[in-house]
Amino acid sequence: QVQLVESGGGLVQPGGSLRLSCAASGFTFSSYAMSWYRQASGKQRELVATFTSGGGTNYANSVKGRFTISRDNAKNTVYLQMNSLKPEDTAVYYCNAVYTITNYWGQGTQVTVSS
Repeated sequence: QVQLVESGGGLVQPGGSLRLSCAASGFTFSSYAMSWYRQASGKQRELVATFTSGGGTNYANSVKGRFTISRDNAKNTVYLQMNSLKPEDTAVYYCNAVYTITNYWGQGTQVTVSS
């Protein structure tokens, strides 16, 4: 069965770093466009980082220069390296996989940035 399992979230102080992982199984990972989204309490889910169709990457303006998305097709895993974290980065972070009309979501991992 299809699974996207996020890990690596937690509580971190402002200015700190976290690395999120999303382990995929049950589908052909290398064929899917992978992205990270987040949803803060009381707000809509928003795109944080994604791979473009040309093989590049795209980021929300609020995280540019601080976050880096990467993927390892051999491990069926996508990562989100988050540096210089701010309190406004506090949210549940979700992994997303898309191929044509097929769209999968993970269960999310909580990231809390607080002193």
